[in-house]
Amino acid sequence: MVMYTQENTAIAKLHTVNWDFPDSNKSNGIHAIHPYPARFIAEIPRTLISLLDIPAGMAILDPFCGSGSTLVEAQLTGHAAIGVDLNPIACLISRVKTQPLPDMFLNEAAWCVEQARQPHKIAAIPPIPNLDHWFASPVQQEIANLRHAIGQVNDLYIREAMQLALSSILVRVSNQESDTRYAAIKKKVQSGDVFQQFATAVQQLWAAKQTYRPLSTECQVIEKNIMLTEPADITRPVGCVITSPPYPNAYEYWLYHKYRMFWLDRDPLAVKVQEIGARAHYFRKNPPTIEDFQVQMKHVLQLLHQVVVPGGYICIVIGRSKIHGQIVDNASLVTAVARQCGLLTITNLSRQIAASRKSFNLSHANIKTEQILIFQKP
Repeated sequence: MVMYTQENTAIAKLHTVNWDFPDSNKSNGIHAIHPYPARFIAEIPRTLISLLDIPAGMAILDPFCGSGSTLVEAQLTGHAAIGVDLNPIACLISRVKTQPLPDMFLNEAAWCVEQARQPHKIAAIPPIPNLDHWFASPVQQEIANLRHAIGQVNDLYIREAMQLALSSILVRVSNQESDTRYAAIKKKVQSGDVFQQFATAVQQLWAAKQTYRPLSTECQVIEKNIMLTEPADITRPVGCVITSPPYPNAYEYWLYHKYRMFWLDRDPLAVKVQEIGARAHYFRKNPPTIEDFQVQMKHVLQLLHQVVVPGGYICIVIGRSKIHGQIVDNASLVTAVARQCGLLTITNLSRQIAASRKSFNLSHANIKTEQILIFQKP
């Protein structure tokens, strides 16, 4: 095992950082273009990348990339980025954040709104379960019209950016109380609000992309279950992994994006079945066990061991779980599994989770702290 010593300058510097990042600002910029639960704050990958000795030319990988915080920070420091995620909304966010946005984006978006407003153009409303419960009829039609117009855009980058803008407003124009509360309430959504909200989201996305100046534009986003991902899927040598795997029984990412997936022609129930740690799994007849999560993490760490170059780092941010009243120390579990996979434990850092980040943290979980585990491949 590599022990922490004062001679190890990089590790010594890691211990001088306030990993709570109390002044973290997530309200604007590229990281705020779309809502996402328990979003990985950018300061964590940014600081790790700046302090660890990652060779030039090595990619940075996030196997649970979520909304792409690690990928963006990798690009900003000149590293190629690779992300893997099962959730199609997560992958959409990550792709739009990290790919170039063509100059015709605003013009194409204005054309889509113009087409969607045409009174004689009535697009088919997709057969989405319980749609009337969550969306008023006029809202359904406006979304359907806009969705149809966006689908006619030829340029993939522009089309996906507009799909992201549409996805970002769906909760606001729905009957769902908020992005962090899954309950239906009456809202005063008026005719034309969908188009207005979409136009605002488009402008915000454009503004965020104009201020984003990455040193590297190379990014691979793999929409795939990490349990089915093969080393051959990772197309570049990896010098560092920075990730935060799902905590068992804590968040339900599939539920958070359920209707976004439906409106974008994706299947949230298929995502639910495969999602590691989803709370719904722990209330079925034969629920997963701690040992199941251990097996999943071992599979992931074995994959990472294969794709990371010798001397490369694997940084994992994880908190504890509470399953049927039992507290599970996920950090200790992952550390033990990493040792089994032949990884060296470099250090373990602790941080307090900001109260604002716990807004979608279900009360049963009550996660207050996280550990930043840093391993190294010999």
